[in-house]
Amino acid sequence: MRADPSRSHTGPVPSLATVFAFALASAVIIAIPGPSILFTIGRALSAGRREALLTVAGNALGVQTQIIGLAVGLGPVIAASAAAYTVLKVLGAGYLLYLGVQAIRHRRATAQALVGGLATSSPTVHALRNGFVVGVTNPKSLVLLAAVLPQFVDPGGRVGLQLLVLGPVFALIALAGDGTVALLASRFRDWFASSPRRMERVGGVGGLMMVGLGAGLLVTGRPD
Repeated sequence: MRADPSRSHTGPVPSLATVFAFALASAVIIAIPGPSILFTIGRALSAGRREALLTVAGNALGVQTQIIGLAVGLGPVIAASAAAYTVLKVLGAGYLLYLGVQAIRHRRATAQALVGGLATSSPTVHALRNGFVVGVTNPKSLVLLAAVLPQFVDPGGRVGLQLLVLGPVFALIALAGDGTVALLASRFRDWFASSPRRMERVGGVGGLMMVGLGAGLLVTGRPD
């Protein structure tokens, strides 16, 4: 459904009404379970609250990078080119599979360190990088944004600038939504922390979720 920007608004940036309408649409889109939500849950279960929240921040940066790409014309290229979409999909799926396998391989050491009271979080830059790579290589969000964002842009204004204004709105809402999921999932993980065996199992579940997510991304086709 196309947004109805104010007809009296002729400035270079979207009107407040358009920004509000886009925020509502973004909240609905983000609330639908997708790769970022499942990845966040997987990281919360396998690595804990701190890394999950850092991953959420990195993911939001990745989405914002996609939006910048849209502003300079990358989105239509990905949407129109099957080859470009496939390359991005394979890269993103491969990285998810790698992270999932690593979480499964190291689940025992992670569980023992957590129960023993040792630090288990990855360095800040490492966690941010993981989230960023997953966010920026998520072809579904790129194609979806390429289809939705233009509906809130006034073609008579500066389109690129309008995209850059609307983009952070989506990224901030994603940050809040995914961050809430990360906190809830990490609370569930904390409940298992009193037992190394239970903690090892929940870490393995998180890894399996990421492996399943990567495999699912590989076999899914392009969204219409």
